[in-house]
Amino acid sequence: MPINEGYDESAVALATAVALEEFYKSLIAGLDRLNIKKIMRRKNPYLFRAKSINGAAQIVDALLAAFISSSEETIFGNVFFEPIAAAAAQGQKALAEGVDIMVERENTIYAIAVKSGTSVFNANSRKRQEQNFMAAQKLAQQAKKRFVPIVGYGYGQKKATGRGLPRFYQELSGQNFWTALTGDEEFYLKLIRLMDKLPEKYIEEFGLSYQKAANRLVKEFANEFCLEDGGIDWEKLVAFNSGK
Repeated sequence: MPINEGYDESAVALATAVALEEFYKSLIAGLDRLNIKKIMRRKNPYLFRAKSINGAAQIVDALLAAFISSSEETIFGNVFFEPIAAAAAQGQKALAEGVDIMVERENTIYAIAVKSGTSVFNANSRKRQEQNFMAAQKLAQQAKKRFVPIVGYGYGQKKATGRGLPRFYQELSGQNFWTALTGDEEFYLKLIRLMDKLPEKYIEEFGLSYQKAANRLVKEFANEFCLEDGGIDWEKLVAFNSGK
């Protein structure tokens, strides 16, 4: 049984627009904060040398590509799926830790933890999620309501492994998750349609921020880690990264 038999499309459309704005705002803010010394503390200088990367611009290109790759999925997961799921489910922000949305329908409380993709858990984080659901269950018991805990994944496909004991919570992904929230089998497709041309509004601003970050980081790298002739001072870079 779906949690809802319908949803407010205008509310979902607004949540989608706000989520995209937050995504680009956070991504651009991250680019604006980048600092070459902070980045190079965490990078492997030996790998750059092994790949014969000998230009400051080449290193910065690699750094920016890694930053975008690692941060965009995290940022998107944090700002996109949860508010849209809340709007779609017509639910409330949950008070319990580790639960994002609470939806109360007649004698049932649905506790929903919204995740991005299906590979977010390791053994420790899964155990914490179970503990969070058990704490939320006590609140439902006090209200004398049936408790249905759900981990919902915004995209992907999640299949049961068949190993171990059955979990006391449901895991729903992609189409199944959005259908459970809305009662609409096509919602997961409608969500991509709702994005329409909204992302194009932010591409120019993002591109400008990216180029400024690239220029700034090349300048900082050259000042800190390049020789007078323009070559990279590898020993200085390694000493900065790995010295006592």
